[in-house]
Amino acid sequence: MERFKKGLLLLVCFLCCGVWVQGQSVSKAPVDLDFFVDNALHHSPLMKDYHNQLLMNKIDSMRLKAGYKPQLNASSTGLYAPVIKGYGYDEALTNSHTLDALLTLNYGIITAGQKNNQMEAIRLQGDSIRYATRLSELDLRKAITDQYIVAYASQLQLEFNRDISVLLSKEEGLLKKLTRVNAYKQTEYLTFLVTFQQQQLQWKQAELQFKTDYALLNYLAGINDTTTTVLKEPFFNPVKEVFSGKSFFTRRFEIDSLKALNEKKAVDFNYRPKASVYANGGYNSSFVLQPYRNFGTSVGFTVSIPIYDGHQRKMQYNKVELQARTSSYYRSFFVQQQKQQMDMLHQQIKETDGLYKQINEQIRFTRSLIEADSKLLHTGDVKIADFVIAINNYMAAQNLLRQTNINRLKLINQLNYWNR
Repeated sequence: MERFKKGLLLLVCFLCCGVWVQGQSVSKAPVDLDFFVDNALHHSPLMKDYHNQLLMNKIDSMRLKAGYKPQLNASSTGLYAPVIKGYGYDEALTNSHTLDALLTLNYGIITAGQKNNQMEAIRLQGDSIRYATRLSELDLRKAITDQYIVAYASQLQLEFNRDISVLLSKEEGLLKKLTRVNAYKQTEYLTFLVTFQQQQLQWKQAELQFKTDYALLNYLAGINDTTTTVLKEPFFNPVKEVFSGKSFFTRRFEIDSLKALNEKKAVDFNYRPKASVYANGGYNSSFVLQPYRNFGTSVGFTVSIPIYDGHQRKMQYNKVELQARTSSYYRSFFVQQQKQQMDMLHQQIKETDGLYKQINEQIRFTRSLIEADSKLLHTGDVKIADFVIAINNYMAAQNLLRQTNINRLKLINQLNYWNR
């Protein structure tokens, strides 16, 4: 029985460990940029806001169409104006007491041009919302990508510092033995030991920086998680070299121009004759003569023709024209700035690419020097200070390469943002 209990306990422990290891392996699965972008778009309240605005825009369109149909209303009014001892309202005006209960059908006569103009206004409003949605998505994607690049750079720095620490740890044991047999001076060994300890501190600092950058990435993406995961290398599509002058960002100026034209048409429609017809039926009586016979019906129409309003029509034309002119100024200035921005980014990317040859040569030389010094270190034929200098030069070259790669990724991210 005791063996059975021990066996059962071991089995439970084994299963628990298996579940724990499985959970750890799942949490350590590498993630890519799309993972954070998708989470950011999913959790963004602004994207949900724009989605609801589009739904409301559709509702406005349906309400407008419903308003074109005949409108049926029920109404009732009653009046009693008593005359006491000759005092009271004039009965010729008030009829003393009245009552009506009516069903009224109203229909506004609207031309097809007016309907199209009003529907176009709602459609353009929907286009503005869709543009704002896409712009917010691009801004959010750019912000997430920038932070992903920063976090990925911190991850590379962490991996590099770890590798250097492992290398120095291996050499530290050998140098300690050589120092004991007087192959190296105690001061030389202490110099190396200080460098080794500094590198371990840099490793811990790099680990802390990676956790901080990763936490900020989670924060921007709306992910509530304090753990870290391996980040995959970000990949960007090849950069286009041509700028056509017409891009996604100029779409807002096109929408503004269409809105101005539509508003001008709306002004014209407001100064055309307006007409409506109505019909009602029900009960309407003053109770003076045979009130039980006061059931009936009536039909009618109304017509309104604008004649003079102090030249307000021309004023509205001028206002719309000024709005269109202002939008044109903004468009010209933006197109010029966008082209300058893209030219500058292309130039920076080109200059950055020119650094790789020199940096790679420096890395190759410093790596070869470390390998040679490491061999001589085993025989005591090289100074520890020279070995430390070689390691520092190698670290500086690697840091320069990583920083150049990160800067290039950021430049490409900016260029891809504007080149739409």
